[in-house]
Amino acid sequence: MTTLHRFSRADLVPTPWKNGGGATREIACWPPGAGLDDFDWRASIATIAASGPFSKFEGVDRTIMLLDGDGVALQGEGVQHRLDEALQPFAFSGDVALNCTLLGGASSDFNVMSRRERCTAQVAVIAQAQALDAAREGLLLSLHGDWRAGDETLASGEGLWWADTPRRWTLEPLTPNAALVAVRWSRCTQTGIQET
Repeated sequence: MTTLHRFSRADLVPTPWKNGGGATREIACWPPGAGLDDFDWRASIATIAASGPFSKFEGVDRTIMLLDGDGVALQGEGVQHRLDEALQPFAFSGDVALNCTLLGGASSDFNVMSRRERCTAQVAVIAQAQALDAAREGLLLSLHGDWRAGDETLASGEGLWWADTPRRWTLEPLTPNAALVAVRWSRCTQTGIQET
């Protein structure tokens, strides 16, 4: 089944965290209907409103990227990172218990999770015209400005994601200072070879 979905950041529904420290707006999760314990991959936008612990996700690789706000400091075993520069992806293991400290006011960030035994993710911020190699599963989100992605047009805050059918994209910024995040998931096989 071919899956291609458009979405808008403004329409994503927030789900409050149990600890009250923020809220998450899920963009996409695969397979459809999977919970936090059995997804293959997941993409979301979170608002961090208070300092506190990050949830652990055993067996999951994570990438986080500041979208706006003052950012946070992440601290844990083997991790000491200031997430205070927008649009700079930071990858870390979900196995590590992290504490998050606000560096100022509330911040929002883009999050990608991939279950390590099933797939890996590549997260890139794009600011100029280029072609993306085919990926069976992926996501595009315009962070600033307008973009043309193949036959699709994305305004700031709009995106699309796809699954189960390899797609190549030709990306072109339509406005000055445009930026877009592209996520491509590659599947892991039993032989350890990844396939797109």
